[in-house]
Amino acid sequence: MMRQSKRKRVTSPAADENGRGRDAGAGQEATRGAKTRKNVTAPRGASDSRKAEYHCWLMKSEPESRMEKGVDMKFGIEDLKAQPNQVACWDGVRNYQARNFMRAMEVGQEGFFYHSNCKEPGIAGIIKIVKEAYPDHTQFDPKNPHYDASSKKDDPKWSMVDVQFVRMLKRYISLAELKKLHQKHKTTAGPLRNMALFTRARLSVQPLTQEEFDYILTLEDENVEQEEREGDD
Repeated sequence: MMRQSKRKRVTSPAADENGRGRDAGAGQEATRGAKTRKNVTAPRGASDSRKAEYHCWLMKSEPESRMEKGVDMKFGIEDLKAQPNQVACWDGVRNYQARNFMRAMEVGQEGFFYHSNCKEPGIAGIIKIVKEAYPDHTQFDPKNPHYDASSKKDDPKWSMVDVQFVRMLKRYISLAELKKLHQKHKTTAGPLRNMALFTRARLSVQPLTQEEFDYILTLEDENVEQEEREGDD
């Protein structure tokens, strides 16, 4: 798979619960050199005592222009669609936990493309993994905002995967809507009760359980059908 070298998957320096911002904890190197893992378990402290394996993902990127060191960080889902074969590398991740999630990804797994650091953050569409983790070239480029002088080519710190556009959601599912559901599900043991978007908000690459992924997919039809019924009245 040819790497799309113009891929700019980054987040802004300040982070908040909206998923805006660079991955937290990039200076914590406790997991450096960890082996590639294909099973990722649920976060410690989750209300469920069971350990869930993750096979679905949520990946954040910025749909609006933002310059950093002379480079435009913009890369929304429309930019992915415009790439050859609608494929791009997901570079610029500088958090060890997020990196490890990418190292756990397998070809064929699906995820949500999430727009962050914008007026209305939320899920725009679906992507799939088409190439498993390999060294992120931006860590070696001194002109790139994500250059890491401490990373060596014979022992790279940072990885990336290649993703491909699958489809747009039937409607945009906003952070505000997901947050309301998360709050409700915390008290009713609903599917989004432990969703990483709220329990690990600062991470730009997040795991989803199959239950979470499938439930979110039901939302695109649920409200579209409701709006259509109201329009017929």
